[in-house]
Amino acid sequence: MTATIENAPIESPRSAAPVRRHRRFNIEKWGWIYMRASGVVLVVLIFGHLFVNLVSGNGVRAIDFGFVGGKLAQPFWQWWDVSMLWLALIHGANGMRTIVNDYASNRLVRNVFKGALVAAVVILILLGTLVVFTFNPCPAGSPADLLPSFCPVQ
Repeated sequence: MTATIENAPIESPRSAAPVRRHRRFNIEKWGWIYMRASGVVLVVLIFGHLFVNLVSGNGVRAIDFGFVGGKLAQPFWQWWDVSMLWLALIHGANGMRTIVNDYASNRLVRNVFKGALVAAVVILILLGTLVVFTFNPCPAGSPADLLPSFCPVQ
């Protein structure tokens, strides 16, 4: 038994003009890209942080107020720590956003969770940045025996 298919005419598209689609910002795509890029940068920042704090010098026994104060007195380490803080918080929040999207089925609950997540990240970024850039290991009027060795004598 053979069946023959007649040559059907090919229908033309509805219009000859190209279809223009509005290109929206795809948060899922950019979130995925951010996770990969920030993950690579975070690995470098974290291992640099661990190397300086634990390997070079006397290891964990050398970490005290003076060590941290000396590091945070230098702009390089301030920016290093702030970069690590910002990248880690946003990286973690993006991962939590993905989990909320996966498991919160109710739209209101999902929006409340994501709003709380954004609020927590914004507050922590602001407070962490403020602490790093306003940290003063040598406060005026402190007793000299309580100040770290790198503080000038007042």
